[in-house]
Amino acid sequence: MATPTSTYHHGDLRAACLSAALELLEEDGTTGLSLRAVARRAGVSAMAPYRHYPNRDALVSAVAAEGYRRLAQALAAAHPAPASPDDLAEVAIAYVRFAIEHPALFRVMFAEPCDPDDEGRVAAIAVISDYVQGIVRDVFPDADPEPLADAVWAFVHGLAFLYLDGKFDTSSPEQVDGRVRAAVHAILAATPA
Repeated sequence: MATPTSTYHHGDLRAACLSAALELLEEDGTTGLSLRAVARRAGVSAMAPYRHYPNRDALVSAVAAEGYRRLAQALAAAHPAPASPDDLAEVAIAYVRFAIEHPALFRVMFAEPCDPDDEGRVAAIAVISDYVQGIVRDVFPDADPEPLADAVWAFVHGLAFLYLDGKFDTSSPEQVDGRVRAAVHAILAATPA
């Protein structure tokens, strides 16, 4: 009895498509990110990715969610329990370095439109937001954590995009680290006259 070819099962098609999308981002940036290109890279039929990603926006949301998870891991690795201004500076450095080391992924995470109702993306962003609020609560116990966390995230995020957009020199990791550390300390030390 012949086995129908239509029952071919990839294994973990969702993960294979996500992996293929991340590889394409590293090679071609967002211009190479399409469901067709992902299918070719994953070695599946052109229609296979549609089983998990109904359109490019859904794929981009999944890629962004994976990027947020990776960013959260990088921040936690920089300092798992930051509780001082120096710790905050180290986390800021990790954030900027992540952007510099993964520019296409970082741009997908923050510059590409993503579905705000995508559960994976929302959950991944919440992890980072909670992490930043935790830092603020520990470093600035008398401050209102939510608006200060927003300000800290916006400040560090702005630094990351200044590096990505070529406004600051990225030729030396030590120079990047020193400049980010100095900027964080300058903001934290500034007080009105």
